[in-house]
Amino acid sequence: MAVPKHVCLLRLSALGDCANVVPVVHTLQAARPDVEITWVINAAEATLVTDLPGVECVVYDKKGGRAAFVDLARRLRGRRFDVLLDMHASWRANAIACLVRADRRIGFDQRRARDGQRWFVGETIAPVASRHVVDGFLAFAAAIGAPQPVMDWRVPLADADRAAASTLLADVCEPGRPVLLISPCSSHAKRNWSATRYAAVADHAQTRHAMQVVLVGGPSAAERDMARAITAAALYPIASLVGRTTLKQLLAVFEQSDVLLTPDSGPAHMANATEIATISLHAATDSRRSGAYRSREWCVDRFEQAAARYRNRTPDTLKWGTRIEDDEGVMALIPVAPVNEQLDRLMAARAPG
Repeated sequence: MAVPKHVCLLRLSALGDCANVVPVVHTLQAARPDVEITWVINAAEATLVTDLPGVECVVYDKKGGRAAFVDLARRLRGRRFDVLLDMHASWRANAIACLVRADRRIGFDQRRARDGQRWFVGETIAPVASRHVVDGFLAFAAAIGAPQPVMDWRVPLADADRAAASTLLADVCEPGRPVLLISPCSSHAKRNWSATRYAAVADHAQTRHAMQVVLVGGPSAAERDMARAITAAALYPIASLVGRTTLKQLLAVFEQSDVLLTPDSGPAHMANATEIATISLHAATDSRRSGAYRSREWCVDRFEQAAARYRNRTPDTLKWGTRIEDDEGVMALIPVAPVNEQLDRLMAARAPG
């Protein structure tokens, strides 16, 4: 079966999920270089992927209410695709899927589908043994004739983005020392670790490995507050680039740094596009489903303990995709020591010889 020429991808958000769809784009393009891909995506996430070669982003602003939906309908009117890859199981996505005219309509398998998606598609992907979202996304490519995955998360970066990242890092770092980036916030606040524990790892990184520690993140009040709290709790100085980078500049900062520490967040998945090693923290979510794909060996996971404490279950008996975001205590199940130990192992693995 040959990959069809006109493909519509529907994945609106979130940032990490959209980053994890990028390998699907590269997989389809490798299987059929002349494939024409149209990606229906939310405005914020589009800034990361809108200049992917061979991809047309049809941007939907979910904050725009009915007017945004009507505008999207206008832009899709009269268009028809060979296939719709409905990679977003939500009621909002179901409504948008109704605007897409396609000869084939493919959605998630039974384990991954929710919010009535099955009523809006005609086919489903084959069941996937792996729990990880990336492998589920790649099953869409396999379903239309591209079974050989291309594990490539890269998006175009301009020279100006790399130059801006170099300038920012040069302002806060000394040449020659390894850099630990801490991106402390997820879009889901109850996935965040505590400021004092981030600070403890920052102190360990500086005293044990002579690393320079730099905080990164977006411009929201919550992220700025977290940055201030970490800096105040640390024994040694920490630099901050929070709110000072675009998404593309943040990717360029990842390219020029050594280790990223973060919860289950958009930056954890963006980082797959670079060679940075990512230590992602999981208690509210299962790292087998949403760990940083290329750095899964460095995840610190206490989801099993969270499942036992808050659900009286094991991870394997919970429904796929279950998040345990009951209270602030969930992420407190992750102590500082195993994170420091993971950093030690990582730095030892990266040492020359």
